[in-house]
Amino acid sequence: MNHNDKPKLLNRLARIEGQVRGVARMVESDRYCIDVLTQLSALRAALRRVESEILRDHLDHCVSHAMSHGDDAGRRAKAEELIDVFQRAMK
Repeated sequence: MNHNDKPKLLNRLARIEGQVRGVARMVESDRYCIDVLTQLSALRAALRRVESEILRDHLDHCVSHAMSHGDDAGRRAKAEELIDVFQRAMK
């Protein structure tokens, strides 16, 4: 992982953690269902942004390096890894 992006990602994850706690408080206090659902949608979007940043970093560094410096087996392994990630993301 790019060490320059790490603080930014950790900051985003800390905010997401706070959002999760906020949603739990909303459920505990019997807030209106639509308000809870709206916050859950925002949480999913925030997690997707973090996921996208980490995937971009992986492509820019790990996959790029394997494709340009690795052997055939290493390149195939990285390609399979990406296929698995995309298949999980589509579920």
